[in-house]
Amino acid sequence: MDEQKARELTDRFRQVLSTKRMNELSSRSRSASPAPFNAALPPTNAPPPSYSSSIRNIPLVPRPPSDARSMRFKNMLLSLSNMPVKWENPGLLDEALRVIPLDQIYGEAEEESQIFKAEAESLGAGKKPAWGYQDCVIRALLRWFKRSFFTWVNNPACHTCGSPTIAVGLAAVLPDEQARGASQVELYRCSLDQCGTYERFPRYNDAFVLLQTRKGRVGEWANCFSMLCRAMGSRVRWVWNSEDHVWTEVYSSHRRRWVHVDACEESWDKPRLYTEGWGKKLAYCIAFSADGAMDVTRRYVRTARFAAERKRAHESELLYIMNEIRASRRSKLTKNDKFRLEGEDMAEDRELRRYVAQQVAYEICKLNPEDILRGGSGSARPDPEAQKAAEGRQNGSAEWIRSRSESGRRFQNGPHDQPPRR
Repeated sequence: MDEQKARELTDRFRQVLSTKRMNELSSRSRSASPAPFNAALPPTNAPPPSYSSSIRNIPLVPRPPSDARSMRFKNMLLSLSNMPVKWENPGLLDEALRVIPLDQIYGEAEEESQIFKAEAESLGAGKKPAWGYQDCVIRALLRWFKRSFFTWVNNPACHTCGSPTIAVGLAAVLPDEQARGASQVELYRCSLDQCGTYERFPRYNDAFVLLQTRKGRVGEWANCFSMLCRAMGSRVRWVWNSEDHVWTEVYSSHRRRWVHVDACEESWDKPRLYTEGWGKKLAYCIAFSADGAMDVTRRYVRTARFAAERKRAHESELLYIMNEIRASRRSKLTKNDKFRLEGEDMAEDRELRRYVAQQVAYEICKLNPEDILRGGSGSARPDPEAQKAAEGRQNGSAEWIRSRSESGRRFQNGPHDQPPRR
């Protein structure tokens, strides 16, 4: 682009912004009801005028939930925030270490770590490896968990004849199942009429029980795998999604950020998998850890095309709930630990805001200058970051979604604002 064309484009851009501002001011003045010129002045005790319609992008001020809907949302999030606390049990973590093949995990991690170091050295002196050693440990754990340890279950096979079963509904929870942490039991019937055996499939929430059953769906996978990551010494989060999915985040000290991990997909650091990959729209993605909570939706939803409406609570109320959970979880921490966590929160908030700025810049870069000068729309250019998410696109097929029940819950048990039982 030559200098003259760039100057013309700049002038055109300024003119568009100026015209837009004038139109907004004109429409605002027309919508208001002007007082007569000789009208009396308002009393001195009258409230000041409201500028909420004209002020934009100011920081949110946390406010407590005020209506029944936001209170239900708050209670649900408070309940979900208890999940990572259960993984801090030393006895549970010791039992997990006895299950994990440590020699295999550490051997694979050491080999992969050396590969990353060699790749960094080949790029020049002082280059940092893509991932650190502890990251490679979790990556090795992810492969072992997916390929050798845990089993996906849709319809359990008949224990009598081994035939497929058909979902019937929900069954009452037996005392021994309830004692092991099952809050719901799915009932299935053998597809062979001459057999007719019924199969019970308890949905366990206890990670200790899952170490023994080693089967389930998304909820069980994320629960057990996150606990195993904690046993291996990593800081973990349990990410709840309002569209009925859950996954894990692991803190990378090497990268100094939280990394997306999905044990069901053996997916590492692919936060756009669910949107660009599966084509799903997401409203809320809330990450819970033993020391707080964070609304991380912006990490997984980068464009408005994949953003579902957020209407369970006002944004300021959600911010209040997040702050309340953090304060509760950190009340007994030392001053230094609180200061460190607050620094991480601010760094993560900058990261999430950067995603928004990057997307705005990307949308601008897609525009063609010639089209702008002609008054038309810009031609689209391919997004280089979308290729990473597209690696999981095959998992978004209709057949796969039906087999995994990704389109919704298999059974309904109570109101929609319940923890996912997938």
